[in-house]
Amino acid sequence: LTTHVLDTASGLPAQGLCLRLSRLEAPCQQWMELRTSYTNLDGRCPGLLTPSQIKPGTYKLFFDTERYWKERGQESFYPYVEETQKFHVPLLLSPWSYTTYRGS
Repeated sequence: LTTHVLDTASGLPAQGLCLRLSRLEAPCQQWMELRTSYTNLDGRCPGLLTPSQIKPGTYKLFFDTERYWKERGQESFYPYVEETQKFHVPLLLSPWSYTTYRGS
């Protein structure tokens, strides 16, 4: 389970973006937060879960975009981005838009 976040406004990796990883727990169908982390110099967050920690199920990444932009003195339209995709979640981010796509 990986992510790569690029700041399209600056053309650089989104370093220091706070994100939270959660898993949908059965049978109550509630999200359980597993980990909070930050993107590195390359905009990646390695080691969110080790292979032995990954269980079959639905996972969600919550990206705290409002905090990221405030730390850079920038207003933004989206206070957060939540994504549920398989294995790799690439995120292209600017103050007024975001895009995700199926990574390789």
